[in-house]
Amino acid sequence: MQLDKLVNFHKVMGDPTRIRILVLLAKGPLHGQALAGKLGVTPPTITHHMTKLRDIGLISERRDKNTIYFRLNDELLKQQTKAITDVILGKETIMEASNKETMERHVLLQNFLTPEGRLKTIPSQKKKRIIILEHIVRGLVIGKKYSEKELNEHIKKYHDDFATIRREFIMNHFMYRENGIYEVNPSEMWMKFE
Repeated sequence: MQLDKLVNFHKVMGDPTRIRILVLLAKGPLHGQALAGKLGVTPPTITHHMTKLRDIGLISERRDKNTIYFRLNDELLKQQTKAITDVILGKETIMEASNKETMERHVLLQNFLTPEGRLKTIPSQKKKRIIILEHIVRGLVIGKKYSEKELNEHIKKYHDDFATIRREFIMNHFMYRENGIYEVNPSEMWMKFE
């Protein structure tokens, strides 16, 4: 990891409200209105902080109808804590093998997504495409059945070529389709990259 990314991560973390948000999310996913109520701040304030936390990959979002639930990426938090310790104490390199996959995912998402979370292009390399597909499908609920129209609307939040991404979901076992109804497969069935 580059030092400037590590510094940026800790700059974003240097806000008491953001730390309080993460403490609440460590107990489980919450929506913005609940966070605002628990912290005694306005929803626009929560939106501002969530944007900053999302930009460094520390939270993920899941939409349930009109409500967006936020979830803590505790693995990245642990990794960043270890990374700063390693840099300061001169221990192992930050990109050690156990953290390499997490870092690759984080960097890839930063490179392929706009700050608003839209996909700039669909990666041509299979490994990168799998990571992007997994990111998009995580916004769907396992066990819920989606019509083609509902699935298209979800995909359009990320990219306009919903037909290609929908087809990739099926080909890479992220979802299955039966009689025009789509459902997310268990994550154990999803295509993995080597």
